[in-house]
Amino acid sequence: MTLALGCIADDYTGASDLANTLTRAGLRTVQTIGVPADDLALPEVDAVVVSLKSRSIEAGLAVSRSRAAETWLRGRGASHVLFKICSTFDSTDAGNIGPVMDALRTYGGEGVVLVTPAFPETGRTVYQGNLFVGAVPLNESPLKDHPLNPMHDSNLVRVLARQSKTQIGLVDLATVTRGAEAVRARLAELSGKGIGAAIIDAVFDRDLETIGLVAAGHRLSVGASGMGLGLARALVSTGKVKSTAASSEAGAAVGGPAACLAGSCSQATLQQIANAEGVMPVLHLDPDRIIAGKDEVQRALAWAKPRLADGPVLIASSSTPDQVAALQARHGRDAAGHAIEQAMADIAEGLVRAGVKRLIVAGGETSGAVVDRLRIPGFLVGVEIAAGVPVLRAVGAEAGEMLLALKSGNFGGAAFFTDALGLMR
Repeated sequence: MTLALGCIADDYTGASDLANTLTRAGLRTVQTIGVPADDLALPEVDAVVVSLKSRSIEAGLAVSRSRAAETWLRGRGASHVLFKICSTFDSTDAGNIGPVMDALRTYGGEGVVLVTPAFPETGRTVYQGNLFVGAVPLNESPLKDHPLNPMHDSNLVRVLARQSKTQIGLVDLATVTRGAEAVRARLAELSGKGIGAAIIDAVFDRDLETIGLVAAGHRLSVGASGMGLGLARALVSTGKVKSTAASSEAGAAVGGPAACLAGSCSQATLQQIANAEGVMPVLHLDPDRIIAGKDEVQRALAWAKPRLADGPVLIASSSTPDQVAALQARHGRDAAGHAIEQAMADIAEGLVRAGVKRLIVAGGETSGAVVDRLRIPGFLVGVEIAAGVPVLRAVGAEAGEMLLALKSGNFGGAAFFTDALGLMR
């Protein structure tokens, strides 16, 4: 296998988003969970997205895991590696975007790294270095209340500078609109000043295409799925990859019971849960009882199992931002988050043992915990359910054939769960 593009994603739902974007752009893509074992049988593909659960862990561990993924990808011929981050730049001043970028830049021998979380299709744009979520700056959006990585500064030059050991520059929209050569000239100027990374503006898809053409000539880039879109289009337009349609094999029917799990506390997921209550049984978990012990897991499984034969069910640990803040004040942020993630993983494991073959999971941290527990080493990427969310067919799973959807909290419309079930037969 010789890869045209290697990708390292800092969470599982973000990896699915990227894999979906690359597939839509014509690249044959596989998403793996963690660094693949050497004996994992993978089909011939153009891109591999290595999914890590490294967004909110200790920075040194995030660096070591990302380096291991890069080594595997470079060993399979990837001349360019994309470090895939969240389109809302989820991170604290301690990282992990800056530390991982610095390590990959150093070991990869890169000069100036292009960085952008822009993905206009999902309402994420960057102008003058400031990240916008729809029409408002990041720090005025609901992401300011993110339970793990609250974002209070929209200026990404400042945000990244607080995390990185290198100087951070800016390639503004006026430069991007003048084309690839203008961007290359700006990067040469920044490099001459000792700057090692640059936030680059992007407001429209055509900006991503310009960025992709430039980035493809480098060894490393950092960005959300919009950067992946730009890179994929550059690889196709320059003839390095022959565009192909999404694999029909990935979405082939598996049958069997279906279930949905929701751990995200985003406004989008809360609305999706409310919508689902009109079409399927929904159980709301008690977070305090989860933290107290295993009784809530057993209650959820006892509730779900007799209902599976009649149709899909949804189990939610999601809460409003105020409720999350109160829970964290009572139990501690890390302890509360870990307990809930592991409870959702316990529930997923119990549901699969009960015969569930189609599983939809909302929330990045929840998805990571669930997929780790189910020991799924990889996925074939199928059709798109909603922007950034594809149908995934498990590869090498202990439970056999399964279809999954892993949704970032903010993605999808109000009817996401029913939309997903309609495509996961």
